[in-house]
Amino acid sequence: MDGQSTAEPQDLKTDPETGQAFVYDIVRILDYLPHRYPFILVDRILELVPGDRITALKNVTINEPHFQGHFPGMPIMPGVLILEALGQAGGVLVMDSAPPEKRGRPIYFMAMDKVKFRRTVVPGDQLILKLNILKSRARAVKMAAAAYVGDALAAEAEFMATFGESA
Repeated sequence: MDGQSTAEPQDLKTDPETGQAFVYDIVRILDYLPHRYPFILVDRILELVPGDRITALKNVTINEPHFQGHFPGMPIMPGVLILEALGQAGGVLVMDSAPPEKRGRPIYFMAMDKVKFRRTVVPGDQLILKLNILKSRARAVKMAAAAYVGDALAAEAEFMATFGESA
């Protein structure tokens, strides 16, 4: 997961302030995920290749509620929230990769393996979330996930997810 892509994403948009290309903005992400503030942890999808990979962005800001207690005077993003952000990005990838009859169903994570934290994530960082599908079966999807700050690996894991029943 070196982040180098040769595929051109579909629906490519550009941020008018930064000129950075992206695929989905927060409004579109909210169509995919049931999470809402303060628990939506993906701000933008930078690249999405259905059935293969996703690159997403999480802007880490001091006004997020967990920084009040983790830790006062030394704010560090909790590792479990880094994993949650990866999981949410993976949820968008799985949903966009799913056959039409499964779209709109909830996605549940069944397992997290090989979890490692490599560096702290602090307010002001931009967390780049990269996932790729390792295996996809009718009932489960296995993904490799990594979170970066710049070029530095912050966390990595493997996730297993499945679709729930329709509501």
